[in-house]
Amino acid sequence: MSDTTSGARTAREPDQIYNVLPQNAFTVDIEQKTLDNAHLLNDTVRNYSWSGISVVVKDHKTKQPKAILQDIDGIVEAGEILALMGPSGCGKTTLLNVLAHRDAATGAKVEGTTLVNGTSPSTGAFRRMSSYVEQEDALIGSLTVRETMHFAARLAHKNALSKTERIRRIDGLLDSFGLRNQAHSIIGTPIRKGISGGQKRRVSVASQLITAPKLLFLDEPTSGLDSAASFEVISFIKEVARRNNLIVIASIHQPSSSTFQMFDKLLLLSAGKPHYFGSVDGVAPHFESMGFAIPNHTNPAEFLLELMNIDFATHQESAVERLQEMQKAWAGSGSAIELSNLVGSIPAEPLVDAKPSRSNLPVVVMSLVHRSFIKSYRDIVAYGIRIAMYLGLAIMMGTVWLRLKADQADIQPVTNAIFFGSAFMSFMAVAYVPSFLEDRATFIKERHNGLYGPTAFMIANFLIGLPYLFLISFLFSVVAYWLSNFRPTAGAFFTWVMWLFLDLVAAESLVVLVSSLFPIFVVSLALTAFANGLWMSVDGFMVSPKLLNVFYRYVFHYIDYQTYVFQGMMVNEFAYREYSCGNRCELDQYGYHTGNTGKWVGILLGIVLGYRLLGWLVLWARK
Repeated sequence: MSDTTSGARTAREPDQIYNVLPQNAFTVDIEQKTLDNAHLLNDTVRNYSWSGISVVVKDHKTKQPKAILQDIDGIVEAGEILALMGPSGCGKTTLLNVLAHRDAATGAKVEGTTLVNGTSPSTGAFRRMSSYVEQEDALIGSLTVRETMHFAARLAHKNALSKTERIRRIDGLLDSFGLRNQAHSIIGTPIRKGISGGQKRRVSVASQLITAPKLLFLDEPTSGLDSAASFEVISFIKEVARRNNLIVIASIHQPSSSTFQMFDKLLLLSAGKPHYFGSVDGVAPHFESMGFAIPNHTNPAEFLLELMNIDFATHQESAVERLQEMQKAWAGSGSAIELSNLVGSIPAEPLVDAKPSRSNLPVVVMSLVHRSFIKSYRDIVAYGIRIAMYLGLAIMMGTVWLRLKADQADIQPVTNAIFFGSAFMSFMAVAYVPSFLEDRATFIKERHNGLYGPTAFMIANFLIGLPYLFLISFLFSVVAYWLSNFRPTAGAFFTWVMWLFLDLVAAESLVVLVSSLFPIFVVSLALTAFANGLWMSVDGFMVSPKLLNVFYRYVFHYIDYQTYVFQGMMVNEFAYREYSCGNRCELDQYGYHTGNTGKWVGILLGIVLGYRLLGWLVLWARK
């Protein structure tokens, strides 16, 4: 019987640990590091076990039930690190999601039990004691390593930690993960090189550990890394888990031999069924007993994956039969039976549930706004490129409609310029799509880890955009308004700026709604462009509101934010300026009247609020 199923683990001697880990892991004083990371110490969760885990979904082709996982058992003790391994499609990511209390798959039926200390915690309690690190590093590239840790701490603990305690925890984690020298380096953006891939992965893990979880779930932590970087990441994770008695469960694809040996336990899957659960040291004897000895100088992980993978077998029937025999051999082994008995007989212990951080919406919102502000001025993709784009648009507009006159011949060009200035400014808001999708990805990751909800995210997203949208509106107007020679008074100018600002706020809110509904770049871009094309067609310029088709008028015209921007700008220009045909001739053609500015502004703000509330509802519904 292996030591794994008995709940014990083989501890390495101190000298062995130093030989395994990179030297820079111990460049700081060990006693001080232990003190700095005292908050990480797990003294409440002794083990995490699961039994009979099965997941069934409906097959898209046959429409019949299809088992993704079948009857999976396991147990991990405090201080151990478990590897979920198997060929592609074996179900390891699905199992990881089930163990982490996440959605396994769309429409999946999940059976089985998961126990912490022999008891079943509530969803809230489990979320507070666990953390999940995604396969993709959903980090904000324009932040430094220390800033990433800083905001993770602020969002996790709200105002429960003092500034001194927060800095102490961050310093301890930076030292534990060998990131002290990279503390002030940015993560990295598409146009600015940052830290390495292995360092990014360590930052992802460290930023989750700031919440002091007892259970840590890692989805493919070595994906995309070379063997040296993979060993580096796993060795740091193992050391932190061992020192602080944490439970770590990681799905892993094809580790190197040295990385594979870093794990304490292995759960080997193929075709959704378990083929081995036990210590890493015990896997070779188990397969050797079945006649599948691991050759000398061969990576055990590579050998096992080739053994489990039958996708490329020349003789499929014999390969399937061999795989079934191996699975039956494991299911009937003494180790598997003892594991099942052990999991079913774990004594229930009272579970000490950490008190949830007190909800503090203003603190969370301000933290998110602060973080977004840093991103906005460092990452020119967020607003810098858009400001340059709008200035270029202003120069083009001002030089095309240059020095228009207040006479009959220029009334139509003035009207065209007003339409262009409002409609195309809002149309170009599609440039915000990639930036919002990046923010949304960060929100999804942090929401799953219980840091904040859609309300805080939506409020912060709205607030951070206001000063930049006003700056864009003002700079555009300074160039285009005076070059085109619109009504030359300060009041008229700032009224124009107001309408343009509201136009951009509404257009950006539309981007938020569409991108929340369809969080795929090409789809969001296409649908937002289509919506703006529709608004341009029915806002009253292309066809006068008096002549507009009844369907488009009552279904779309009155909810079109461009409608109120266009008529507000028209009134601002024509109602108070003498043209050779009289000062109301153009307004009469469109049926616009003065004195409705307040009503139009109110409707516009209502449309903005409607977009934002619908966007919030979408984010809230997609948990």
